[in-house]
Amino acid sequence: MNFLFSHRNFPAQFRHILIELLKDSSNNIVFLTETKNDNYIKGVKKIYYKLKRKVPENSHRYLKQFEEAIIHGQAAAECAIALKNSGFIPDVIYAHGWGNSMFFKDIFPDTPLINYCEWYYNSKGADIGFDGILPDYDKKAKMRCNNAQFLIDLESCDLGICPTLWQKSQFPLIFQDKIKVIHDGIDTDYFKPDKDVEFKIPNSDIKLNCKDEILTYATRGMEQYRGFPEFMQIAKILLQKRPNLSIIIAGEDRVCYGPKLEGTTFKELMLKKLNFNKEELKRIHFTGTLPYEEYRKLLQVSSVHCYLTYPFVLSWSFLEAMSCGCCIAASKTQPVEEVIKDKENGYLTDFYDIKGFIKTINKILDAKAINNGFHSDENLKIKENARKTIIENYDLKKLLPEHIEIIKEIVKQ
Repeated sequence: MNFLFSHRNFPAQFRHILIELLKDSSNNIVFLTETKNDNYIKGVKKIYYKLKRKVPENSHRYLKQFEEAIIHGQAAAECAIALKNSGFIPDVIYAHGWGNSMFFKDIFPDTPLINYCEWYYNSKGADIGFDGILPDYDKKAKMRCNNAQFLIDLESCDLGICPTLWQKSQFPLIFQDKIKVIHDGIDTDYFKPDKDVEFKIPNSDIKLNCKDEILTYATRGMEQYRGFPEFMQIAKILLQKRPNLSIIIAGEDRVCYGPKLEGTTFKELMLKKLNFNKEELKRIHFTGTLPYEEYRKLLQVSSVHCYLTYPFVLSWSFLEAMSCGCCIAASKTQPVEEVIKDKENGYLTDFYDIKGFIKTINKILDAKAINNGFHSDENLKIKENARKTIIENYDLKKLLPEHIEIIKEIVKQ
């Protein structure tokens, strides 16, 4: 079979699917992408599309995101036309939106198109207004226009794939019957507990293990949407109260989702605002982006893993932490509540309840200190249930065959 995949980045959500499809040597896989990187999967033909231009500065602010999507869509479409002219006709197309899949149906009208439906903007009930600042007319109008590209994809695709029920619920009701929920899947054989592992903090001689008192936080970017400002407030107080605590923050000093700050970053802002002293700074470690194996070790040695998020896209890191058997202290927000039941497989606290988070984390760490570095029976059960949740509902071994079957079934229709 001929498969055409497309995403602005390679391989994005499709890595495991690509590897699985390549097990059949008769499959021919082409991947259209814009961002050049060193990622490589033998057997996948990567084709880079080149953007003709950038969005003009004088473009209407409501249209900037839509125009950017169109520029991506046009560039990807030209590559698709060249593929068609060369004789390549896909049996199925699987694409993540953001514009690059916008015109595929005009080129391959008889080919089933699957769209990865990750997010749809709403002016209430989700991320917008969660901080208490209600959107005005101008922001609502801009969001409505931002959804234009997704509406084009929803209308043209034959099937939508969404990773969680809550994310699906954000899409218009008239399209929800078209969207199937199946998570990308977590590799539970890789992300698993290991009580004997040791984590070395980059660029230092500090080595930590499971008996140490460690609070972890992992994110792509340090931003409002992932509760970084709130976490830093939690960290400041805990460092003052717990002399043996190490705090490790993995991720880049950037914003992936939500508003950016002018002239500074959230990391710079919070370090300055909270005035960490030298002793505190010795025990709060920013690792940057970690190699995959080191990232896993970080989760495996964690005493408490803190995850905060606006009502928004659910992070892989959250589920990977659960798969490693982390004791999770998380925000009581809708995407998290789909996975965690309070005091069963993790602990939930209102997003802005700094004192509540500190109380929960202190309780977990106090019990660990009393048990000479070992978790209490109660928290061991929480950790076991966290991993059990991932194995039962998000295990790659279970979901990947289902995902492949969905792709193959749509070809038969």
